[in-house]
Amino acid sequence: MSRAIVGETLRGLAQPRRLVPILLVSASLVFGQARISPSRLAVPVAMLTCLVFVLVAPLAFRLLFPPEGKTPLLPLRVLAYAALAFGVNVTLEVFVPSWLGLGWTFLSDPVSVGVSVALFLAGGWGLGRDIGFEASLARERARAAAFAKEAEAAQLLALRSHFDPHFLFNTLNAIAEWCREDGETAEKAILALSSMLREVLRGVRAPSWPLERELGLLDALFSLHAIRDPQAFTVERAVDPDALALPIVPLLLLPLAENAVKHGPAAGRRGVILVRARAKGGALAVEIENPGAYAGPREGSDGLPLVKRRLAAAYGDEASLVIGPAPDHADRTRVAVTVPSSGPSPGVSV
Repeated sequence: MSRAIVGETLRGLAQPRRLVPILLVSASLVFGQARISPSRLAVPVAMLTCLVFVLVAPLAFRLLFPPEGKTPLLPLRVLAYAALAFGVNVTLEVFVPSWLGLGWTFLSDPVSVGVSVALFLAGGWGLGRDIGFEASLARERARAAAFAKEAEAAQLLALRSHFDPHFLFNTLNAIAEWCREDGETAEKAILALSSMLREVLRGVRAPSWPLERELGLLDALFSLHAIRDPQAFTVERAVDPDALALPIVPLLLLPLAENAVKHGPAAGRRGVILVRARAKGGALAVEIENPGAYAGPREGSDGLPLVKRRLAAAYGDEASLVIGPAPDHADRTRVAVTVPSSGPSPGVSV
């Protein structure tokens, strides 16, 4: 960490917007030392004093007063900084000229020493804080850029999680075959798939939308599956009209509908896929039932764990997901989702 601060400080001091003012102030001190001091050796001493100030003062301030969090033992750090300023200037402006036998110089005058100490304290504070703030801003910008890349990757991951790639590939392969055999069917499939993808992209970005739009997305999914095998299944809906306008997390039900097809008709279990939705007592309850006995959780499955995580993130403990055999139909599987009818918590994006 200290090495990084040293590097940041040196790079910050080398920038023209800091280096030019430093050179102007230093040149003024060196000029005054040359004009007023009787000894020619007083000029190198003044130049050494300016160089030590530039290299030591801002770095000492940054090391003693880091910007992150609280600074422990603050009074002792202030005393150490003041002692360093006094010690450096008295050594370079009083003891060094005396040791070299220069006699009196402009900078060794008590008033000049006092001004130099004040310049050391104020200059180190100003330069150190400015460089520190600039370094912090650069780190925050880099972190923001990294977060933006992570958010973009997460959005793509969310899209992949909501939309089974195997289904997409199979549908595209089927469309390719229909292009040769049945152009009208291929055109319908392409339009349906395009519309569905557009809706999925909208859902990834939206914090919530009405249940009616979610059910429309499920209908599009079922229709695309039905194009490949119209006799594999039928869909029945039993939806309370009062529930259609209730808000729900977008794409929450899509993995469940995909599972209903995958483990039902797509696995050779033909029959009816039933979608129910109703509003009851401040809650929205949605059920999806498919042919095929429930075989328990599948190891390595992504669909249900993803839905559970999204429910927890959006609703906390107020939502539930239950999957198992359908009541009175052991050869069918039912998944039931219950969420507050008020929608997800404000500010939640899942």
